[in-house]
Amino acid sequence: MKKTQRMNHLKHTLHAVLVLLFVVTLASCGGEDKVGTENMISGPTSKTWVADKELNAAGDKEKLSSAEKDQTMQFYADGRFAMGGGGSLQTGTWTFDQAAKRISLQMEGSDMTESFEVTKLTEDKIHLKAPDGSVMQLETK
Repeated sequence: MKKTQRMNHLKHTLHAVLVLLFVVTLASCGGEDKVGTENMISGPTSKTWVADKELNAAGDKEKLSSAEKDQTMQFYADGRFAMGGGGSLQTGTWTFDQAAKRISLQMEGSDMTESFEVTKLTEDKIHLKAPDGSVMQLETK
């Protein structure tokens, strides 16, 4: 191979590696709709979440009430949860279906189950879309 051919081959190889690196970086960074794994919800043992923002079904920001701001939701790695604030406490169990991007909450002592679409899940943010289209955005405490 001549020196010119080697340089062209090297440039093409370098270009291919840079393109591949770019594609891998884009894929790993994800976008706004990233939904992570179950342990991002509870951490290794438990994780506490608080309301950050609420959007109505049209996507408009709703003002959080003081009760909503005071409410916390703690998810435990063993599948239990506790939701409280303002002197009340609701407990139960939770499950997460990553493939379906759904979290279900079964309230203790009740047949009631609430299910939400998880539109975003990272280490410190979770967005839950209710059946009516409203979205509650939570962040870790």
